[in-house]
Parts: sequence; C-alpha cells; structure tokens
Amino acid sequence: MPSSASAALTGSALAAVLVAVLVGGCADPAADRVSLVGATQPPASPSPPSPSAAVRLPQPAQTTSGPVRHPFPPATSLADPLATGAPLAATGRPRFFVSARAPLTHFPGRTKTAVFTPVPPAVHDAETGAFVANIPLPPGIASSWHLVAAARDNRTFAIAGWTEPKDPYIRFFLVRLGQDGRPEQPVVITQTDPDELTSVYDLSLSADGTRLAYATPLIGGGAKLSVLDAATGRRRDWTSTYSMVTGLSWAPDGRSLAYVLGGRVIGLLDLARPDTGLEGAASRIIKNGAGGMPIESTAHTPDGGALIYATGHTVERIAVSGGPAQVLARPQLPPGASLSLRFSVDGTGEHLLYVHKWHAYRIDLAGGTATSVPITVAERPGEGTAPRAAW
Repeated sequence: MPSSASAALTGSALAAVLVAVLVGGCADPAADRVSLVGATQPPASPSPPSPSAAVRLPQPAQTTSGPVRHPFPPATSLADPLATGAPLAATGRPRFFVSARAPLTHFPGRTKTAVFTPVPPAVHDAETGAFVANIPLPPGIASSWHLVAAARDNRTFAIAGWTEPKDPYIRFFLVRLGQDGRPEQPVVITQTDPDELTSVYDLSLSADGTRLAYATPLIGGGAKLSVLDAATGRRRDWTSTYSMVTGLSWAPDGRSLAYVLGGRVIGLLDLARPDTGLEGAASRIIKNGAGGMPIESTAHTPDGGALIYATGHTVERIAVSGGPAQVLARPQLPPGASLSLRFSVDGTGEHLLYVHKWHAYRIDLAGGTATSVPITVAERPGEGTAPRAAW
C-alpha cells in the first residue's frame, strides 16, 4: 500500500484501534529455528537462586470483586521457550537505528469517522539521524506500529505492524539490514496459536534472533507475557495479575527474561521452569522500586550479569543477583518529556538511545555524555506521534 493511502474506519474496528493507540503509548525442533552465522558463543548468565531462596514478587492489591480471572488459558504450544542459539555478534558502535510509528489518525471536518494514513518504519544513520531507507511491509500489513526491537548485531530487527483497517490487529515481522543499512525483504511471523492483538505494551528480540517476547493486556484484567518462536509461530504465555508488563529484555544466553511490573518492580523470569504465572516461583525480584519514579525499560549487559534501567530519567545499573545500584547517567530531558524513559541499548552495552518528539538522543554510558540528532523520515515528517526507535 502506498504511504499516502488513507482508509476510513467505523464501529467496533475503530474502537479496537483507539484502544490500541491509548494503551500503546505501550516440542520445538532445532531444525525449525532461524539459521544464524558468524556469531560467538553466548556468555553464561549467573545461576538463579534455588526456588526456596527466591524472593517472591509483591502481590497487587485485590479489588472487592476478588482475584483477576483470565478468560483464556495461556498458550503452551512452544515446548521450549529458551533461546539458546549463539548470539548475533555485536558490531561495535551502532551505525543505524530503526524507527517505527503508528498510522496517522485524523477526523476530517466534524465527522466521527477516523481516517488512518499508513506510515512505514525507517532506517536511519545512527550518527546524524538522517533517513537511509524505508522498510518494506510484508503482505497483509498496511503500516508500521510504534514498537521495534533490535538484536545485538545492529542488523536484525523485530517490528510491529498494523493490519488493514477493516481487520485492525497487530502482527510482528523480522527484517535484516545490509552493511549499507538497506533492508532485506521482511518476513512476517505467522502465529500457530491465534492471538488477536489490538494493543502491545513492549517487544524484545532474543540475542540469537530466534525468539520474540511481547507483553499485552488481558481482557478482564491483568497482563500477559508471551514468547514467540520466529520460525514456527509457536507460543508460550505467562500471566500476571498486574495491569501492565513492560521493560522486556532477554538475557544473552536466552534462558531468562527481565520485565517490569506496574512500572515499579523489576523481575527476572526463569524460562526453564514450568510455571505459567509471573508471580510464581520461576520469578524473582531484582529491584523493588515501589514509591519511586516509574521504570519503563530494561536491558541486559553483554555478559548477562547486570541490568541497565532508568528510574525516571536516571539511568542505573544493577547486578541480576541484586544489591546496590550504580548511576550511569542523568540525562536532562527537554520540558514536557515523559516521567519514564523508554530506551534501547546497543549490543556492546555502551550506547543508549531514546526518543523525545522527533529527536533521537544518544548517551555514551561510559562517560555519561549525551548528544541529539533530528529524526528525518521520507513519509510525512513530523506528523503524528513521535516514533520509537531501537539499535
């Protein structure tokens, strides 16, 4: 579909997309996996404590109506949710970043019918923010959505797409960049288990590029964390009584996932354990930030031994075994910035990227220095909500 195409949407389909806009503002044979070349062996993550020593996650307060009861059982067709292939090798200082934004929405005149204008994701030069190329959209996906995640090689990306307005759902696809930043043909991930997504909180791509983790709200309350195999479309779910799960980050060895509950608590999920709930024995607390500034993003360090996160606008580092946090940077965000900092850390663990309006901000985590560049796009620059970006 041309980028200038528009489509009208009414009724229940419109309601589904508007909910997405409001919320988004967030046996498995080895032969079936994506083949990767030129990668080094994954570092071993520190061993989690035994179940008896695990610290349980705090439970959210229950309403007078009683505990949340999820109307759909968790998907379990992905027998092995671990991503244990060799991580894609980091390529040094990132050369590119990918931006993604939601379709533009407007209501012409006094009409109550929304008109949506699709927009593609784009590749940018990491040093200047300059536009490099649009990323082509797979068949059935009309526009990008505002979620993108990167593997550590700065060439492999997972992107959320938005389907036709008459069937407004979110789908995922993978794309790889050439050495010049030009995208190869993207590959849509067809899910084996039906998952009609109208809103997604967060998205993370495993270090070996074979698994996606994403988080969604649940009908009736609570949230769900899912791991999706990119080659087979099989999925494993974990549910939570918390209303929001964000901050997803794969450990480099693919055996665990970091996440944030309710914008306050950083937890670590052991994917090898059979639990189906995030508040079970497979999870443990890394940091309990209850009462502090909100936390939105996390990222593992390259050796898997620590997590980088931001409490408010202060970027900190904490060992996955817990303990005191170390301040890495205190960027001064422009007026009007969100209280929480959504960011992407590159494969070297040395460079952090976040977006405010139509500028990309790059932080050198070794020295704490920050620089900004304008984000340049070819399709309707400056229109709609600001994009999100990853490298």
